[in-house]
Amino acid sequence: MIVSDTRSTPNTFAALRDQLADAAVAFAGMPGAAGDILTGMVDDVDRALSERLEIFPVCHHSPASGLAMVRRLREKQPSVIYLELCEDMRPLLDELRNCRLPVALQAFATDTEGFPPEWAPLSVVAPITESSAEYQAIAYALDTPGVELVLVDRSTDHVFQWAPEEAKSETSADGEQSADDGLHGEAVGIEIGDLRPRFAELEEHLLHHGKVRHWSEWWDQYVEQPLVDADYDTYRQVMVMIGSLFRRLRRGSTVEDEDRERYMWTRMREHLAANDIDPAQVLYVCGAAHAASPVEQFGLESDAAFEISPRSATKWHYGLIPSSHSAIEAQFGLAGGAVSIAAATWAKGLRRGRLQSFQLEGQQGAKKRAKKLPLLPDSSEAEVADQLSEFLSRPPVLDPLDEAELLEWSVDIVRLARRNGYLASTADAIAIFETSILLAGLRNRARPTPYDFQDAAVTCIEKDRVPGRRDVRRLCEILLGGDRVGQVGYSALPPLARDVLDRLAPLELDLSKRTLQRALLDLKMNPELRPCSDLLWLLRRLLPQDALRPIMGSRGLGETSIQESWDIGLGKYQRSLVELGYEGVSVEQVLEQRLRRAVTAPDATAAVALGAVEDALVYLRSVRLADELGNRAVELLAAERTVDDAPIVLRRIRALLNYFRSTSGGLPPWCERFVTAGYAHYCTLLPTAFAAEETGPAQVAAMLGFLFGMENLALSLGCDHTQLELAVLQSHPEAPAKVALLWAARFQLGLLTMAELRERCDAMLANPLVLPTVPQYVSGFVQAIDPAPALKPFAVELLSKAFGRLPDAVLLPWLPKLITTLKDQAGDLIPGLIREAGRTFPGALPAVDTFVPPWSVEFTTAATPVAAAPRGPVTELLAAHPAACDALAGLLGVEGGWQEAGPAGNREVTVLLDRFPATAAALAVQLGASAALS
Repeated sequence: MIVSDTRSTPNTFAALRDQLADAAVAFAGMPGAAGDILTGMVDDVDRALSERLEIFPVCHHSPASGLAMVRRLREKQPSVIYLELCEDMRPLLDELRNCRLPVALQAFATDTEGFPPEWAPLSVVAPITESSAEYQAIAYALDTPGVELVLVDRSTDHVFQWAPEEAKSETSADGEQSADDGLHGEAVGIEIGDLRPRFAELEEHLLHHGKVRHWSEWWDQYVEQPLVDADYDTYRQVMVMIGSLFRRLRRGSTVEDEDRERYMWTRMREHLAANDIDPAQVLYVCGAAHAASPVEQFGLESDAAFEISPRSATKWHYGLIPSSHSAIEAQFGLAGGAVSIAAATWAKGLRRGRLQSFQLEGQQGAKKRAKKLPLLPDSSEAEVADQLSEFLSRPPVLDPLDEAELLEWSVDIVRLARRNGYLASTADAIAIFETSILLAGLRNRARPTPYDFQDAAVTCIEKDRVPGRRDVRRLCEILLGGDRVGQVGYSALPPLARDVLDRLAPLELDLSKRTLQRALLDLKMNPELRPCSDLLWLLRRLLPQDALRPIMGSRGLGETSIQESWDIGLGKYQRSLVELGYEGVSVEQVLEQRLRRAVTAPDATAAVALGAVEDALVYLRSVRLADELGNRAVELLAAERTVDDAPIVLRRIRALLNYFRSTSGGLPPWCERFVTAGYAHYCTLLPTAFAAEETGPAQVAAMLGFLFGMENLALSLGCDHTQLELAVLQSHPEAPAKVALLWAARFQLGLLTMAELRERCDAMLANPLVLPTVPQYVSGFVQAIDPAPALKPFAVELLSKAFGRLPDAVLLPWLPKLITTLKDQAGDLIPGLIREAGRTFPGALPAVDTFVPPWSVEFTTAATPVAAAPRGPVTELLAAHPAACDALAGLLGVEGGWQEAGPAGNREVTVLLDRFPATAAALAVQLGASAALS
């Protein structure tokens, strides 16, 4: 096979160089910087075309590049293709035939070594579309026998090695940047040939004089359209010239660009030498900005060495993720609809040039072809002529108006607008047709572009509001190609993703669809679906919340659903499912690894560890893992120096204790150690928490809830009650809510009687200076309901007294603050308070008039005559030892004195004890022994 020689001679562009130098002198009065740039561009074109290794400059997602690639591959038939793409992504290319384009090659790393920890997780994506030149080269190489495809760009590890440490997300060379998009996320995107001036003044000048709004529109009008039908030599020279211009106008350092070029030329020379390949059989596909590099390693004749640094210890995972036109546009800063318009231009160019593009055999979504066109070798040997001078000197060719195409667009957009709720008519179609031609004429275009058509449609159809979900501009994008979304095929998925789809097969749903699908699971009638339910809840825990939404059913500690209903959207969130596959071979393994990482992380807390224990029991049903995580929770609790997570700790440990008490095994050892450690821990920190301003009332209430709620268990395990009493006595808060909590704690310990507590609160309501802080006191008492449930009636009493005694002039300004305070600090306890109020107050309206509040009853001896108590053993015993009764009456808040003993009336009890003295004697011995022990 004979191939054409595309190298230029040294004097090919001499005339053009002289013309540009003279133009620089005429424009600036002296050669200067303008002359250097203009002549340097010509030198770069000459340098690239003189190289023995044929360089094919491309721009990513450019239909002109794709069409030129198809033509060149059929003419040259190279046996080796060097492609500017991360070399470690080569195995992924074979899986493209199992996918529907567009998709993105991805390298992913969760555990990073050698990189700043805040960068994790690391992700690199390289989107591939059918119209891109690199996909055409890939499809040709993989489906043509004897053709070798070699990726020569630096590895994904070097992408981050060479990135500046202070900002990974900043845009770097060749279009690498971070973007927050649904399909690509915050991954670093890699383009081949990012041709956009990094010179703001130049871009602004081009957009202004080109009468366009966005760089994508300028590029389509002034580069894509003229080069779509250009011959190969013209395309190649123009693309190298544009790449050279933008490279020379870039501000800042180009160290990373030059290192990449050194890397690629070093790899290519090594491969050529190792395999004894004729350079004439090779095609080097790279970005236009890299085509004419000034580095000393450029060219096959160079012997300059470049030391490639070793990769870091980071373990990379590779896979394919779905992409879309909108994801590519968002990631690389293109105008909305730019990739769809490029795809439409590509399809039109294939039809107009009667070209057949390359497609991988078995490609999903590819049209079946009757026959495959043969490759056409070019047997002529011709030197490259200067096509650049003619291209730059001739005026732009004005495409004639294609009335049929524009009329079809106008009719279709009106039909689409009607379907989406717009009141469009045939008159609007005529108006859009005429307005498109008018706008194109105003912008010096003979033929309206898709952007002119979009503006005309918005002007003629869109009114003051959008009736549906899509505006007219979005409808135009759909009409011109739409937001095509790719999909990774089953065979190209990682083992975990395939395992998930296999295990969900009994649901009989097409999980590849991007729409939500409803799954109904009757687990009582179909117990074989229980594994599917378990897997759905596991995926719910690991994937984004919208990927799976339970409509009916729940999953928690000890909970089992009888029926469940799910909305499943795994097809839309295929990328997240693929990335799970990078972490393990099954979803159970991934969750176990994540739970272990969560409890061993530097910022792990006891609350996080308890949550991990709950997840291990709920989703994995693994008692072994729960014990391991529980032991870690005990260590974390003992090491904590703050009580910020006390409410979460209390809620989770209560749920776990209740769950374990309902099981046959009872409490595990780690739970007992957690309770004892927590009792000692919170007793130690209680005085500090009461005094610290940064600790809120909710945290203090949770600490008291832990101490009082689990005191019986803690004391049975060896804790000392005196420690709690000392902690409360050492607490001296100043905030009103915390003062109320302290009073509640003292009441619960018996250090404060109900009468004393009522007296303090009555004095508080009677003091005008304290009234503004009463809502905070009330909030403290409401939060004290959890650690001291006996105070629930008192909280109702306090609120009732406040509303009954305070005048409207005080109550009305005070009420909003009370409501907001209760809502912010004790919102979850208000329902219990309302239920207590419902039990206290009458339930019927007629009973309100005769209602007497229980706290207003006077317990005095003079209030009601009390009959004298009859004499007997019990009354004699109580009268002989009155201290116990007095203490109990004071604790319960009962007021009054001792009754006079009446005459002995009934002697049956005395007679019974005299007849059977053994029982009384045994009870006396038992009481004596108990007294001795106490």
